[in-house]
This record gives sequence, structure tokens and C-alpha cells, in this order.
Amino acid sequence: MREFIKPITTFKDTRSSHVPEVRLAAVRKAAHKFRDELQSSGSVPFFRAVTLVNVPYPTRYAFFGVYNDATFVTPIIHITNRLFVIRFQTEGGLKTLLFSPSDIMANAETRFFKRFGGGFLTKLQGDSMKPVKDAAQQLVAPIAHTVEEWLPLMGFEPSDIDYISYDHLHTQDLRNWLGTADRKAYFPNAKLLVMRQEWESATGLLPPQKDWYCPNGIAGIDPQKIILLDDDVMLGPGLALVRTPGHTMGNHSLVVNTPAGVYVSSENGVSADSYAPIHSKNNEIRHYAQKTGMEVILNGNTQESGLEQYISMVMEKEIAGPAQQNPDFYNVFNSSQFSPYWMFPGIAPSFAFDDMEIGH
Repeated sequence: MREFIKPITTFKDTRSSHVPEVRLAAVRKAAHKFRDELQSSGSVPFFRAVTLVNVPYPTRYAFFGVYNDATFVTPIIHITNRLFVIRFQTEGGLKTLLFSPSDIMANAETRFFKRFGGGFLTKLQGDSMKPVKDAAQQLVAPIAHTVEEWLPLMGFEPSDIDYISYDHLHTQDLRNWLGTADRKAYFPNAKLLVMRQEWESATGLLPPQKDWYCPNGIAGIDPQKIILLDDDVMLGPGLALVRTPGHTMGNHSLVVNTPAGVYVSSENGVSADSYAPIHSKNNEIRHYAQKTGMEVILNGNTQESGLEQYISMVMEKEIAGPAQQNPDFYNVFNSSQFSPYWMFPGIAPSFAFDDMEIGH
């Protein structure tokens, strides 16, 4: 059912100018307006963020351009992939959305991460290899809990989940969640909320993109389980999905108004430093912002459109507003967030969000 999904017109035509500076100014102004609109719409009754897995990620992608001239920096950082659970009101009653529910081991088949060893882990089968697999997994990419483990801990059954969504489809395998002709859906009632441009793009990728999409990750899924979105939408009071193109051109961001503030989530950036580099405690990041005037630092693996991603990140931070815990940074809670890890020393986040629960 789609009757409760309402279009948002606040950002209409803000990116129509051919002049990037004009596009940025228009988006920034609209972001301030939309923040007010979202807050006046109400807040969601429940918002929770929980850790799924920590994975290695190249520093050169996480902070695109920053370390090009550095004499030494760790080539790898750790990012914490989180699941967001949101309960929201509609005319038809309460609904439950899972944002960024990664199928951890299935996603390891993504070509890029297979080269990092994730594909090797999936091949370690049988009881005799379990200790080796567990040790390697916990060392390189420690799992906190899988989606399947988290749901009962929060009091949910798989049948309780109405919708799932991702800011984009990099690394995602949806077949276990939504089912195919030969796979039973783990979430029998769930539908995917995705931008039409992202879904259609994922059906015909070019080589620069293929490295980051899970092979056949959306193959065979019933089209009736897919809700294609063409623009920004309100799902309910305090809950929106807004287009933030650039990292992929079909990218969107989760925007949630809670009693504790507005939170925005995506992977356009990977840290608080990404959205306020001028305040970063990492010298290279701060100096790069000072030298270049960069207001944000991109998460740049595929680089489908760097300028649009830059504008989208400014849009995200202006919607989110300052973080209550540290007003030098913003309430952008990345779905994959830079985290310190002893195996990859050298840099650490200036500020980071922990798992959280707001509401009931």
C-alpha cells in the first residue's frame, strides 16, 4: 500500500541551474526550510541504531582527496555498519522500517570485498573450519549481531517488518530478505523502498560500478515487492526519504525527527569529520579543508558525480543541524561510520555516534 507516502516538493528545481554555486545555495536554503517542515510534522515513536559488523575500508575512499599528498597514512580504516529500526505512524496504523539491513555474509560476495577476504570467509564451510572462520571473521571484520539476531532482541518477528530501505544498493544482496522463486523471503511482508534511478541503474551496471554491487543481489525478486520512488517522500510524521544524488545518482538519505533531534543517515560521508572537516582533530583532514575550502569530504569509491555528492552532503548536514553532544559537528549518523580499531592505527574519528535507542 502506498497511499500514505506523500511527495515532498521543498527541493523541487533546486538543482536545475547549470551553475554549481547556484545549485548549492538553493539546496542549502531548501534544507533549512525542510528541517522546519519535518520538525513541525511530528516525531517518530521509536528509533534505534544498532551495530551489525565492522569492516575494513580504504582510507583513500573514505576521505576522498585528503591523503593524496600524505607521506604516510594507514591505507585501511574500519567502518561500523549499522541497522536502523524506525517505527512510524500512518493512517493505517504503526509501520516498521529497517534502514540498511545488511545481509552480512551474502554481501561478502561483492567483488571489492572478496578481494579483501570476505569471499574467502564464505568458503570456509564445515565444522572443522568453523574455528578458523570465526577467528578470521572476528579479527578482520567482527560481527556484533546479524539482522536475524537483533530482531528478537528488540521484540520483533520477521513478519513485523513492513519496509526495508538502503541509501543505495552498493554491496547489498536482497534475495534472502525479499525472496525469489526458489528462496523463501525472510521478511514475508516487507517491501523495498528505493529510488527508481538506483533500481534501474543496478540492472545494467558499467565496470566502475560493478566492483561495488553484489553480483545478482537483486536478481529474481518479485517486482510487487519493490516500491519505486521518483522523488523525495514523507512516510509519516517525522520520517522522510530525500534524494541525495552523487555517491550513486539514485542515492537517498533517511531523515528522522525524534524527541532527541533530527538524524540524517547515508554513506555519502563516513564520519563526523566528513561533514565538518574544518573542526577535525585529524591534522590532514583539517588542513585539507583549510587549503581547499572544502566544506565536506566525500566518501568516494565509484564517484558517479562528485559535485552532486558534495551538494548532497551539505544538504544532509543542514537538515540534521548541530549534534547535541558536540555542536562543532552535525547530527549525520552514517550508516557506515568511521570507527577506531587497533589493527589500523594512525587516525581516529573526532566525534562518533554510539548505538542508541529513542522511544518505545
